[in-house]
Amino acid sequence: MAACHDLADAPEDTAPAPPTDGCADCLAEGRRDWVHLRLCLACGRIGCCDSSPGRHASAHYRAAGHPVVRSYEPGEAWRWCFTHAAMG
Repeated sequence: MAACHDLADAPEDTAPAPPTDGCADCLAEGRRDWVHLRLCLACGRIGCCDSSPGRHASAHYRAAGHPVVRSYEPGEAWRWCFTHAAMG
């Protein structure tokens, strides 16, 4: 299987934009029921994982076309490409 070019091209990290302590969409909806957070490496948006009720990280991928996220959980640094369902 070929390596994922999106993971190879994405930065290792980026600053959250805007800085926040939770899922931007959940907070805008008045919710705090996310399970885990993901950081979009293209624009810095924080979204909740697909185990969360809102599934905002994958919704952001579908809306914006930004394929790579990084875990935004303490002690985790793995990245995920939505396009190729690949971890790196």
